[in-house]
Amino acid sequence: MRMPALLVGLLLGFVLSFMTSVFEELLTTNVQTVFFLPFIVYMADAVGTQSQTIYVRDLGRGKAKFLTYLLKETALGIILGSVFGVISFVVVSLWLGSAELAIAVAIAVLAAIGTAPVVAIIVTEVLELEHKDPALGAGPIATVIQDAISVLVFGAVASAFLL
Repeated sequence: MRMPALLVGLLLGFVLSFMTSVFEELLTTNVQTVFFLPFIVYMADAVGTQSQTIYVRDLGRGKAKFLTYLLKETALGIILGSVFGVISFVVVSLWLGSAELAIAVAIAVLAAIGTAPVVAIIVTEVLELEHKDPALGAGPIATVIQDAISVLVFGAVASAFLL
């Protein structure tokens, strides 16, 4: 299971690279947007990975209920996204003095972190339903999907505010 999941991750990684290139105009005309791409992607990955780890652990113990986890982790993602979005807004505003960039980063952080647990739990559940070990396959697949969502959201929001 590990090798197919890594191959899917590799393929999706190339798709992610292509998707990033769609925002070439944004990234070249507003180079400061590049500063925040790793931050947004990493924060979403960290939240998604934590949700996924807890869900996989409880699946193994026979204690996991999909709908309960999905609702609980989604609410937590929205709360964390809101908190980190506000913090991001303040930091970007003070650091770079750009309200437009600060709003774009804050919205992207909220959306990326808010969706990360949903992606992590759904990918894990799909693998479980397919009788595949989610501990081996869910990580790379969910990470790349979440990275793609993060890049698309940030690119779209930043484009709307900065171009």
